[in-house]
Amino acid sequence: MQTDAANRPVTIVTGGSRGIGAAIAERLAADGHDLVLTYRERADEAEAVQRACEASGARVLLLQVDLADLDAAASVVPAAVEHFGAVTGLVNNAGITGPVGKLVEVDVGEFERLFAVNVIGVLLCCRRAAQVMAPGGAIVNLSSGAATLGGAGEYVHYAASKGAVDTLTVGLSKELGADGIRVNAVAPGAIYTEIHLDPARPDRIGVQTPLGRAGEPDEVAAAVAWLLSEDASYTTGAILRVAGGR
Repeated sequence: MQTDAANRPVTIVTGGSRGIGAAIAERLAADGHDLVLTYRERADEAEAVQRACEASGARVLLLQVDLADLDAAASVVPAAVEHFGAVTGLVNNAGITGPVGKLVEVDVGEFERLFAVNVIGVLLCCRRAAQVMAPGGAIVNLSSGAATLGGAGEYVHYAASKGAVDTLTVGLSKELGADGIRVNAVAPGAIYTEIHLDPARPDRIGVQTPLGRAGEPDEVAAAVAWLLSEDASYTTGAILRVAGGR
């Protein structure tokens, strides 16, 4: 673990106040990262994650940001650089599912916010990070197993947004490879988090996987931590599926 503050990696984790984002933040803090964590609401939960990360020795900047606000989304990386002097890692974790239901039943008014958070916000954060990262920098985007399964009957709109994240990951990895910046994605399956509007869904989907269970946020965090680490130094453009084989 790196202890010299000048040499510690500085990683942004969007949506870092709960669920997978909180697990990623706490894992990275334990691995020696200083952190910039964004959250939209529930300040008490965000502050609890901040305290947990600081207990592991991390310096933490907490930013309240609605990533559907494109100006606000574009401000995250500059705020991190202003505070820490550099950014070495970016984890685009923040995301929403939108309403559950067949596409023909979904209010089209829901699409704009969904794609603003899940796609345009990610594009803006990636763009800003690419402008400031030095060689050795790494970006990890959170996709979903739904990107290839399609989300039929539940959230085709969400699956489509995560398909865009997969394409962004592959394309940007090719653009930034010559700059020494790696870009990868992690695609979780059914994980025990609040993103499931139906609390029974992880168990219902989990039993359909080859491993026979849903996953834990820490299992996704471990994949993200590996992709940010030197152990993944020759890995870019990958979409690492953490979905129990589904």
